[in-house]
Amino acid sequence: MLQEIHEQPAALARTLRGQRKGLTAARPRLVVLAARGTSDNAAQFGRYLIETATGIPVSLAAPSVYTLYGAKLDLRDTLVAGISQSGESTDVNLVIESAKAQGARTVAVTNEAGSTLAGLAHDTLLVEAGTEKSVAATKTYTGQLLSMYAIAASLGAPFDEELLAPIPDLVARALTVEDRVRELAVRFHYAERALVVGRGLNYANAFEMALKLMETCYIVAERFSSADLLHGPIAMAERAFPAFLFAPSGATWPSISETTAKLEARGAETFPITDRSNPAAARSGIELPFAVEELLSPIPYIVPAQLLAAHLAAEKGLNPDAPRALSKVTRTV
Repeated sequence: MLQEIHEQPAALARTLRGQRKGLTAARPRLVVLAARGTSDNAAQFGRYLIETATGIPVSLAAPSVYTLYGAKLDLRDTLVAGISQSGESTDVNLVIESAKAQGARTVAVTNEAGSTLAGLAHDTLLVEAGTEKSVAATKTYTGQLLSMYAIAASLGAPFDEELLAPIPDLVARALTVEDRVRELAVRFHYAERALVVGRGLNYANAFEMALKLMETCYIVAERFSSADLLHGPIAMAERAFPAFLFAPSGATWPSISETTAKLEARGAETFPITDRSNPAAARSGIELPFAVEELLSPIPYIVPAQLLAAHLAAEKGLNPDAPRALSKVTRTV
């Protein structure tokens, strides 16, 4: 897992080069994203990105609608994207197959060019991460996030090559916080529960960090938007309860700041993940050694979370590459 975390700058650079052409499709009335697990977290990011950058509504598919209930949806003038690291997720593939039959334009986002998903879809955006051996996905997740920019750009978002070019270097620089992350891993040796909070473009990262803590460290990690947390779940926060918050400067900071203050008032320990553009958030957490606008923050921001999961698993004597009860490819219907 650690090795693959460190491979991300090169993997992202390859993916960026490979996806320069993007997609060729007419502007749809609707975008539907189908995925499971880590890929579903990437889809959550895609929803925020595409809607805010293009104004096109985005829906996250419920595969059971297709696979268990056999519903036939009206998907004319719709772009349906299946997101799967392996391209062999049975229910995601069935969504794409059904959507194609119902008149949708389909696209595969996958790390495997020869996969079933790539063969089913009209177009493929290849995540060029190379072989990922760890069960805990890292470099394929960031590659999928990068692919969401490519889809948004093909739909009219102003994301050109110059805008996205710094991302691999930002990730390389984010990796330099590893010593700070090791310190936190020692601190959380006995942690059994945690909160992870994000909002907007980093809401997906809250889900992804929580997933990594659950599957590699066996920590019960609850994930919320900063708004949803205040609608009831904050009641579970108490003294010494660890809370990780994605805290870029920009539109979501006032909400994250308010939530941080309310968590601290309840005695929770807050650990923001931020960068130098938001010094107000950097008191006790992890500050990335650069300034980055919120639009580009999600990919570098997930790196400290990935590192924490890997180092905390090792601190607990666990193997993050082979979590119990899990395999690299999960097939569900």
